[in-house]
Amino acid sequence: MQFLIFFSIVIVGFFLANYYIFSRSIAVFEPGSLLRKLFVFTFWTLAASYFVGRVLERIQISFFSDSLVWIGSFWMGALLYFILIVLLLDVLKITNYFFGIFPQLNTDNFQKAKTITFIFSVLLVAGLLVFGFINARRPIIKSITIDISKYSNELKELNIAVVSDIHLGTIIGNGYLSRVVSEINSLKPDIILIAGDLLDEDLEPVIRQNLGETLRMLYAPKGVFAIMGNHEYIGGVEAASKYLSEHGIVVLKDSVVLIDNSIYIIGRDDKESARFGSSSRKSLQALYDDFEIDESLSVIVLDHQPVDINSAVLLNADVQFSGHTHKGQIWPINYLVNAIFKVGYGHQEINKTNVIVTSGIGTWGPPIRIGNSPEILSVKLRFNSLDELK
Repeated sequence: MQFLIFFSIVIVGFFLANYYIFSRSIAVFEPGSLLRKLFVFTFWTLAASYFVGRVLERIQISFFSDSLVWIGSFWMGALLYFILIVLLLDVLKITNYFFGIFPQLNTDNFQKAKTITFIFSVLLVAGLLVFGFINARRPIIKSITIDISKYSNELKELNIAVVSDIHLGTIIGNGYLSRVVSEINSLKPDIILIAGDLLDEDLEPVIRQNLGETLRMLYAPKGVFAIMGNHEYIGGVEAASKYLSEHGIVVLKDSVVLIDNSIYIIGRDDKESARFGSSSRKSLQALYDDFEIDESLSVIVLDHQPVDINSAVLLNADVQFSGHTHKGQIWPINYLVNAIFKVGYGHQEINKTNVIVTSGIGTWGPPIRIGNSPEILSVKLRFNSLDELK
């Protein structure tokens, strides 16, 4: 029921946003003209394409359903920037009404101005989409070194590759995934950690493209570990967990592993487990208690959404890795992310806990990134020796 309510709100909000753009842009075309009819058809086809494509995917995946999802995904990005443009024009219109900042135009010149503005806006948004798509396919490596003031037996350093929010599915398939896997393996990590949303909801496109075999190529001598994100829950967490486990990835779902008797990896279940699953996730304190965590050893917490940072700080966890925010993915959403989350992106040391939120490596919705880059984290943990602790 919660999912249906959430989905209904999204649909209504998306329709209203489209209608706002439609109601402002339709005035560019002469009533009854062929161009006006073509515009109406094209606009609402674009607006409906994503949802129609996703419905068709549930029935049977095909080139047609893939095409609709791709078109609709780009339209989501275009819609955001069209809204910003129309809002700006409305503000200018209101300002002109009160202060007369623009010269008076006759009917013909006013129509020409509207047409030029419409064409310029379409070209500007198209350019942003092209730039954003290219940028979203150019991941960077971000290196971080952290000194841990704990002795970890014989382990002096640990090289970790961290990724999040790949969103494998119709939009992100084998081409991009193969590049990501190659980049990760080139770092020669000791361990690979995936901080949720590896899959983009529906599992069928992943199975059809056999993406699991590409994931199986990930290599780290101490293992590849993943937690579930909100999108795995939306698409069906049990099937997602099973698929990943069958392809060489250890899924941590409110569970803990001890690496080399030196460092704990705590994988928290996602915050949305109660909404889209059958039970709520455990508190971090409960996981410490249930697995009898030896707090003299180092602790890494994986928590997809950076909403419970305080728990890791209170329990003196050494590092928490999170994703989910995409650093906003599309400007200016990054400002909203920073307002919502205590740490929306980046590396902050809070007391003795290093909180690291990555922008992710993939995209959700619009296959574009503007104002940020997809990234792979290369994290080196350096531990104290016994002599240093004395």
